[in-house]
Amino acid sequence: MFVMAGSNFQLFKRHKKLASVDSMAVNDSVKRDSLGRAIIDTTKMDSLQLAIYHHNKLVDDSIHLDSLNKKKKNGIDAPVNFSANDSMVYDAQKKVAHLYGSSNVKYETMDLKSEKIALNMDSSIVHATGVYKDSTKELTGTPTFAMGSDNYESDTMAFNFKTKKGLIRNVYTQQQEGFLRSERSKRNNNGEIFMQHGRYTTCDEKHPDFYLALSRAKVRPGKDVVFGPAYLVVADVPLPLAIPYGFFPFSKSYSSGFIMPTYGDESTRGFYLRDGGYYFAMNDKWDLKLLGEVYTKGSWGISAASNYRQRYKFNGSFYLSYQDTQTGDKGMPDYTRQTSFKIQWSHRQDAKANPFNSLSASVNFATSSYERNNMGSLYNPQTMTQSTRTSSVSWSTTFSNIGLSLSSTANLSQNMRDSSIAMTLPDLNISLSRFYPFKRAHAVGKERWYEKISMSYTGQVSNSISTKEDKLLKSSLIKDWKNGMQHQIPVSGNFTLFNYININPSFNFTDRMYTNKVMRSWDAKAQKEVADTTYGFHNVYNWNLSVSASTKLYGFWTPNRKIFGDKIQTIRHVLTPTVSFSYAPDFGASRYGYYDTYQRTNSDGSVDLVQYSPYKNGLYGVPGQGKTGNISFGLDNNIEMKVKSDKDSTGYKKLSIIDNLGFSMSYNMAAKEKPWSDLSMNIRLKWWKNYTFNMNAVFASYAYELDSKGNPYVGNHTYWGMGKFGRFQGMSQNISYTLNPEKIKKLFGGGDDTKKDDDKKKKNNDEEGVDTDIESNVDETMIDGQRKAKKKKDTSKAATDDDGYMMFSMPWSLTFGYGITMRENTSGTFNTSSMRYPYKFTQTLNFSGNLRISEGWNISFSSGYDFENHGISMTTASLQRDLHCFNMSCSIVLAPYTSYNFTFRCNASTLTDALKYDKRSGYSNAVQWY
Repeated sequence: MFVMAGSNFQLFKRHKKLASVDSMAVNDSVKRDSLGRAIIDTTKMDSLQLAIYHHNKLVDDSIHLDSLNKKKKNGIDAPVNFSANDSMVYDAQKKVAHLYGSSNVKYETMDLKSEKIALNMDSSIVHATGVYKDSTKELTGTPTFAMGSDNYESDTMAFNFKTKKGLIRNVYTQQQEGFLRSERSKRNNNGEIFMQHGRYTTCDEKHPDFYLALSRAKVRPGKDVVFGPAYLVVADVPLPLAIPYGFFPFSKSYSSGFIMPTYGDESTRGFYLRDGGYYFAMNDKWDLKLLGEVYTKGSWGISAASNYRQRYKFNGSFYLSYQDTQTGDKGMPDYTRQTSFKIQWSHRQDAKANPFNSLSASVNFATSSYERNNMGSLYNPQTMTQSTRTSSVSWSTTFSNIGLSLSSTANLSQNMRDSSIAMTLPDLNISLSRFYPFKRAHAVGKERWYEKISMSYTGQVSNSISTKEDKLLKSSLIKDWKNGMQHQIPVSGNFTLFNYININPSFNFTDRMYTNKVMRSWDAKAQKEVADTTYGFHNVYNWNLSVSASTKLYGFWTPNRKIFGDKIQTIRHVLTPTVSFSYAPDFGASRYGYYDTYQRTNSDGSVDLVQYSPYKNGLYGVPGQGKTGNISFGLDNNIEMKVKSDKDSTGYKKLSIIDNLGFSMSYNMAAKEKPWSDLSMNIRLKWWKNYTFNMNAVFASYAYELDSKGNPYVGNHTYWGMGKFGRFQGMSQNISYTLNPEKIKKLFGGGDDTKKDDDKKKKNNDEEGVDTDIESNVDETMIDGQRKAKKKKDTSKAATDDDGYMMFSMPWSLTFGYGITMRENTSGTFNTSSMRYPYKFTQTLNFSGNLRISEGWNISFSSGYDFENHGISMTTASLQRDLHCFNMSCSIVLAPYTSYNFTFRCNASTLTDALKYDKRSGYSNAVQWY
């Protein structure tokens, strides 16, 4: 039974004028019998009245039948609304309504739009199709069908309201990143589509660059597509790449599934299958990925990776990998076997979770042989040349009401070159923020001098060890690990003398607590030193005090107007002299007990007195020997000039002549010889807008002298005592500069007219992610960047200049870095005439660049020059190409770790592991360039 919406339906005339016909239009054909019952004569009705009569009769019949038998359920459970923008023709005999011109039929969640629709009221079947243009054979106004979240486009469509089944020709639908098309399709009442001669692609073009030709396929919208025999077609050319069956998942929620492995050949380990396994989607808070790899010569490996997130609390990731690497053939001299593993853990706590407690972790530990055996590391020069790895786990809590904070860390430093590690587990810190013990709770009047005295407290408890990788788990916690406790109490004040001089006194107390000490003696019989470790509580402390004074002196000079004009307003010179004094007693004295001696008898019978400290190997060291009383001097200079502004005749601007020119040296009153330190000088200039010049230099205070054998040594005579300034010992300077089209325009007259355009282009380059950081393994980074560029791709008309020509743009950048260090070469030949060693220069030159040829092309490189070996240093070059649906990258790394890498893969995430090609050189069979 077919139920129309309401008691009337709407018709659109050809002149786009709405006409509504009420059921009362048939009153002329109604007669009454003797009992008052209506007798309708349908022979006197026109076609329109006849349609309305049948419509009302169908409504009355449906209501009557529904009341007689409520158990009999109708297939139509809701009104059907239909409209046409041009006209509607109703065939009363066949009971078919024909809708023309942008027609629309709605039923429950179904929404069908098409240029032509035929609606059968008896069978509840709707037919929809498009129309051909007069001048061309292009089909327009084709049906678009939507039911819930499913959307389809087709040439011709038939749909049954009751059974919710349909037959579709040339259907087109999108499922996440994939696009499906087929010649013939059937839809069942569950929404599943059965396709014949279909195509699947991730290309969003009307004519796709590639697709998988599917003989048969079953599509479960929002879930997956399962297909039978299929083959790959690229640029309309069928390729001999076929598979008997397959499926693509479309689920938007998390789901578990297999991960397809990659295959290849490695000369030392044989053919391999790697990075294949299973993905476990546990829930929406964490997942697990298990991968494995196997080689034909016996090597294998397994890894586990997991990501977790608790919203507004924490998030992190964990990675564990184990490898059993075998090279060569068993029983042969070149056969080797190594086991290695790697652990990575990253954990971050959300700041909103708890403002007073935090937990973070950054763990990156691997055995020294892991990176050499891992294929993924062979193509990354940064990983291969990395000398150290650091890991840390930290926890902290704060008691804000009393200013107390607790923190604990576990640190691990790993040297990949000699497989040595340094571990601290744990490292507990207690700190009390600065407070003023003499400050009055209710201050009245002016602040008194002693109220400015402040103090704080820091405590630390540590347990650490330095050893080799293979000895860590075999170490003894008592004998091999170092542990101890340290307390630091600084006391300081800030006073002003004569309103101009700032005085800052300070006193620092440090206390160390150890659980053992090492007493040493000489075994005359064995002729060696003997160590005896005793355990107990040992307290080692030291203290020092210091006071510093500083002020600022200002000098102004106004140039003579007749000589210099009125451009320069004034020149200001600011001098900042500082003087400080520090004192510490001699903690090497016997009354402290921090140092001891023993007699050593030599083989020739002579006796030496050897001094040592029982706490030398302590975790926090031991106080130094000798009394210190240093007086330090410093002088900083700043010179600025105030000139009239060129843009504003009444305004002024400041120009920096010398941003800083500083000198510093010190005098040790407790030293018996050479009390003067070297003179250090630094200069900083800001003459350019985006560049600051810095240079540091050192001048020695004492001159070289010759001993009785003619060998040079640093004597006790100062240079200024001989009327000289000092011996120049060396300097260092680093310069870097980046060149791009915007800077060239400014250098050669870009001016203010192009400033907005330059800023706009620079912003666009930043958004597109122009990458100047070059790595050899750039697959994922390049793909992400190209995907972003693809999303931002503007398909509108190309931009033109004022003359109508297409604007040419090729973004590029070139960065140069140069560093030079000048030092005395004490290993060289000493010049007795000038009493100087020759100077040695150390230079470094690095350069890198990036060139974006077009929207999809990107070239980048990085290299340098080795002045010591007189050759090019490590050079990397990469080429990335965005092929719309595919992505291609090629990278080359030159010595010392020469390798190449070529990757061609699909951009879509659903096919990135299925449609890809990787070609990489192995570590042992790397390309040799001559």
